[in-house]
Amino acid sequence: MKIKAIRSDKVYKKMISAKLCDRDDIYRYELMKPFAFKYSCIGVPLKTEKPGGYDVIMASTMVGAFSPSKIDSERIDDVEKISDENFWRACEESIRKTLEGFESNGILLSVKDYIFTVLLNDPQNQMARMAGDYCGDGGIPGYIIGTIIPNEKSLKMLPVALAHETNHNVRWQFMKWSNKITLGDMIVSEGLAENFAAYMFGEDKIGIWVTSTTKETLENVIKPAIKENINCDDFSRLSSFLYGDEIMALRGCTPIGMPYCGVFNQALS
Repeated sequence: MKIKAIRSDKVYKKMISAKLCDRDDIYRYELMKPFAFKYSCIGVPLKTEKPGGYDVIMASTMVGAFSPSKIDSERIDDVEKISDENFWRACEESIRKTLEGFESNGILLSVKDYIFTVLLNDPQNQMARMAGDYCGDGGIPGYIIGTIIPNEKSLKMLPVALAHETNHNVRWQFMKWSNKITLGDMIVSEGLAENFAAYMFGEDKIGIWVTSTTKETLENVIKPAIKENINCDDFSRLSSFLYGDEIMALRGCTPIGMPYCGVFNQALS
């Protein structure tokens, strides 16, 4: 199999040296274009037809990433933190070990080519603040994106999150996504992925999407709500269970009484 890193640090450095008017296109065509198929699967065009419309730039900033206009000289320290060769090697090794682990156990993967990158999250972005210092996205096989607010801990922990996302990458090669995916299916998916990351790196590396919730909240709020909605297949409602009311409120959704990342907590309980 082939695993290719799209070195965001190099793209960011190019953006910092570029004129403001050129940064959008550098971001779009050098950092986002390799993931164009992934974004097309969820209805996000590489470039909007209307200036300021919805496209990969808006989509990435909505979930916490820096907008290209903010990638300037003030970001150089953050870019340098993700420029270490050992960091990128650790990220790739996490993905490779996950994929090879499945194949060594007789699970042959149909996808042979994988690309990944790491995007800088904006600590002033509400979504990024709630997601924590590191996170990931791996729901479309062949494509894995890590996000980070770089510090000593998050630089070490991102490879753990990438193992979680690579587990998703494997599972969705065998499970066909449809609009009938239920809350129960999501619990299985997230439970498998986070337990797998804990198996790979240790239970002390479980993410804040689990550790930030008290046992009382899990037993008295999350579990009863999930039990009542286990067969729900309304995707907008599923997202509320997956991310929680605070994050979904930023997307204009009605609260359902769900704390941060309820599905993750149920999945590991």
